Amino acid sequence: MSEKKRQEWLELQEEVIARSPGPGALTLENLRECSGLELFQKMIAGEFPRPPISDTLGFYLVEAERGRVIFQGVPEHRHYNPIGSVHGGYHATLLDSCVACAIQSTLEAGQGYTTIELKVNYIRALTDRVGPVRAEGRVIHAGKQIGTAEGKLVDADGKLYAHATTTTLIFNV
Repeated sequence: MSEKKRQEWLELQEEVIARSPGPGALTLENLRECSGLELFQKMIAGEFPRPPISDTLGFYLVEAERGRVIFQGVPEHRHYNPIGSVHGGYHATLLDSCVACAIQSTLEAGQGYTTIELKVNYIRALTDRVGPVRAEGRVIHAGKQIGTAEGKLVDADGKLYAHATTTTLIFNV
């Protein structure tokens, strides 16, 4: 594994966690006042709380730009299923987050979304020895009502563990 890249990823994750005021939920007012990208930039900067699911599964928003979002986490033994590897729900949750949020990063203030379809392809098992992984989502299409995106879950060496696509419904909040 690329030890230098792995260390850089872990340091970035610690910086994001340290800046965060802790877990919490955005308000409807936040959604009406900020674009999707502004919301994510404020989360990364520590101006808005990180979502509670971040603490539950130990993954965090580390990068956001228009049409592209990255979440990062470290698979741990607490994420294991009964057969000795990380539960597929961990992969799916990181991928659902990155692909849907990639779409949200293109939305204007006052717009929201909900996932209407998620397709995950599992390539290989994750274990607690893999180290940090990143789920990177990229928009394929963001229209007035429908958005689509794709994402991949990789380790610091670029090894692929899963990939996904999503369709979201876009609406006014």
